[in-house]
Amino acid sequence: MLLIPVITSMMMMASCSKEHLEYQAGDLCVNIEAGDGWLHDYPLFLVIKKKNPPQIAVWLEDTDGRYLGTLYASKKIATQGWASAGGNRRKEALPYWCHRRGVVYEDGLYLPTKAQPLIDGMTGATPRADFDVRLKEKTGLRHFYVMVEVNHSIDFNDRYSNDRKEGEPDYSGGPEGSGQPALVYRADVNLDSARTSFDAVLIGRSSSDGADGKLYDDLTGITSAFTIVKRITVNVK
Repeated sequence: MLLIPVITSMMMMASCSKEHLEYQAGDLCVNIEAGDGWLHDYPLFLVIKKKNPPQIAVWLEDTDGRYLGTLYASKKIATQGWASAGGNRRKEALPYWCHRRGVVYEDGLYLPTKAQPLIDGMTGATPRADFDVRLKEKTGLRHFYVMVEVNHSIDFNDRYSNDRKEGEPDYSGGPEGSGQPALVYRADVNLDSARTSFDAVLIGRSSSDGADGKLYDDLTGITSAFTIVKRITVNVK
């Protein structure tokens, strides 16, 4: 897959406090607005639970669907930083983004490892509320897609249950896996139009077990995953 080195000529910042970002005219702001399901109960010990934010990746594609570069990826998937995965590499977490990057690691999987993580400038802990990704574009790219994939760990329901065995339909990584598959959103950004705001729309889901990088339009069985994000908007400052 053709990789265009746009990231080297961009400046990106992410923050859980939007007011801390300083914008200049022409900058792009990818605003991810948290939904009611942004924080998800994750069991730690006995009845003790922790409110975890989702795993998320933000990247660019051209209008032919070619991957251009990653703007942001949450720390756990970017560094294989899963604390309680039981050895699961979590290929089911954000498989669409992983396969779009097209980087295959030593174990044959498409997601970064501890030994070969994403560079720090692209990663960070997912904020616990709304956050922005700032993009200062210097390549002359005028019409492109901003892509977002989002997923919770152990977000199980009746269809995507934790007792599914590998190889069975709707298997999603087992008891420490994802449960409901990742959802994929796309904003069609055309800087030559008169618009200054572009809303992302839900275009499908990833494979539940992470075995492939396909986009699936069948959203049957998805429940709480719809509430992770409320809105994703790309704004021209």
